[in-house]
Order: sequence, then C-alpha cells, then structure tokens
Amino acid sequence: MPGTDMTSLAEGYRALVIGASGGIGSAFCTAIEADPRCGGLEALSRRADGLEIADEASVAEAAQRFSGQSFDLIVCATGALHIDGVGAEKTIRALDAEVMARQFSVNAIGPALLLKHFLPLMTRDRRAIFACLSARVGSIGDNHIGGWMSYRASKAALNQILRTAAIEARRKNPLLSIAALHPGTVATPLSEPYAGSNRRVAAEEAAGNMLSALNGIAEGETGIFLAYDGSRIEW
Repeated sequence: MPGTDMTSLAEGYRALVIGASGGIGSAFCTAIEADPRCGGLEALSRRADGLEIADEASVAEAAQRFSGQSFDLIVCATGALHIDGVGAEKTIRALDAEVMARQFSVNAIGPALLLKHFLPLMTRDRRAIFACLSARVGSIGDNHIGGWMSYRASKAALNQILRTAAIEARRKNPLLSIAALHPGTVATPLSEPYAGSNRRVAAEEAAGNMLSALNGIAEGETGIFLAYDGSRIEW
C-alpha cells in the first residue's frame, strides 16, 4: 500500500484512529498498522466502543481511557453524507431544518468535541499531526455548482473549527499540525450514487494517499485544507 510509512513522525510513533469501523477509518487502521515505524495503534468507533461523537459525555469518557498517554498521530475519520436515510438536497427548496441540524451535529459539532477532548493527548516534545476528514465540497471558494447545502455548510463549519483550533493550539504546541483532509472520491456504498464519471479509488488507496499527504506537511505547518494528493484547497 503506497504512502503508509510516516517518516516525518518519530520512530515508534503512537496513533489513534477515531471512526475506525467505517470504510475509510478501517483502511486508515490497516495502513498505519502496516507502517513498520508505528509503535502502537489505538482505535475508537461507535460500533466497537459506543462512541457518540456529538455527545460530549461519551467523547470525554473515551478520551479519559487514554489518560496519561500521548499520541503522535490522531486521525478523525468520522462524518456522514447520508443521515437517517436522507441524502444531500439538490435545491434549497428541499432544505429541512432537522436534517440540516443533524448534518451539523455529525460533521461539525462532533469533530469540535473530539478536538476539545483529544488535543490534550497530542505529544508536545516532537512533531505531531491531528487530521480530520473534510470534503472539497466544503470549500466556499471552490463552490461553482451549488447544491448539497447542508452537507457543504457542515463541512465548511468543520474547516473553520479546525482552522481556529490550529491557531489556538499553536501557542502551546508549536510542533503540532492540524489539517482538514479531502479524501477524493472513495469507492464506498455512500459515494456510489454520486460518483458519476469520477474515478473512484478503493478506501485502502485513499487512506495511503492521505497518509502520504500528511507525511509531506512541513513541521509546524498547521491549519491547512489538504487534498489526498498533497495539494492545498482554498477555504
């Protein structure tokens, strides 16, 4: 699998994948486990651990499990396009307040709570990376076709949350990089109805690509919107 050796992190680095039971999350676990430089991998998910990312008590309890430990790499692979069987709306006429609120809960509020409780677990004496799955459609500057208002807005909110957290975290942890990740079009059941003519890649390839992109971040560079190929995406 390409791009899985995280040479920019310390030998024996420790990693945590949140959302590990999903297609991309499990692929991240497989890729990181295959890296001979990794000294330990932990995983959290709703399915295996009962983690509810939009419930602060659940997030706090999950973080408490790792009290006294530190991580060099945390990947948040949570997020959803379809929630409770409802997909992305094509027009503002289809906007539903409850659906929109659920999108924000899963795609923005949940990751914000993860940042609040898991950033203190990042190592501070060497390079560290906290990355969260976002999506190119969350870019305001890159939006030229419209549609998907709730999903786009929730991912744009996530990007702002990550950017703001990066500015604050840099004051205490200047070796920490925080990044929003665009995975590309990944071959999962959720992407199939929207793939069209776009080339879809296997989750394993996508995870390897994203780890390679993270590995290429300069030490101390933070608050960035990063595509799977290492290119930067406008906010």
